[in-house]
Amino acid sequence: MSEAGTSAAQPSGRRRGAARERLLAAAARRFYADGVSATGIDTITAEAGVAKMSLYNNFSSKADLVRAYLDERHEEWLGLYRRRLEGVKDPRARVLAVFDAYADHAAFAYEHGFRGCGLLNAAAELPAGDEGRALVRRHKEEVESLLASHVEELLPGRRAEVGKVAEHLAFLLEGAMARAGLEGAGTRLEHARTMAADLLDRL
Repeated sequence: MSEAGTSAAQPSGRRRGAARERLLAAAARRFYADGVSATGIDTITAEAGVAKMSLYNNFSSKADLVRAYLDERHEEWLGLYRRRLEGVKDPRARVLAVFDAYADHAAFAYEHGFRGCGLLNAAAELPAGDEGRALVRRHKEEVESLLASHVEELLPGRRAEVGKVAEHLAFLLEGAMARAGLEGAGTRLEHARTMAADLLDRL
């Protein structure tokens, strides 16, 4: 390809990338605030300020956009978790970093307030067998796996207990997230963190 051809292609690629980002950002706001089923393509493209064709240039369908949204939510949470882990060397504190990352998620400024885990909210609307539900399941399994890895550091030589403790912590976390979403505040997550700390201290 000539230099002229290369330079002509780059702005187009940047425009497509920018449109994709705007579409994902708009979808994230509307899916979280209004729900996946209640949010139509026209609503998303209008909020993103792009033509409907731009959506189909970036996503094969609404279902594809939903999956991309779920991936983004997963990566967003991992980012919060990694920031909480920075400089943390104590395995007990690493376990609590998982709870802190959820609390950070609850503290975001949402259009209609905090509504709980966006991944679980979306999964509740998707039919059994939908790929989106599998994505959410993998996210939750990864969170529990992270908890287990930190608990294993805390309990060297006690591998039989690790899975049970990690599952206990995961249930505590998810239950707190559900209640926090219903109440529109992160208070239950703060309580869950305290309970988790007490549990870890008794191991």
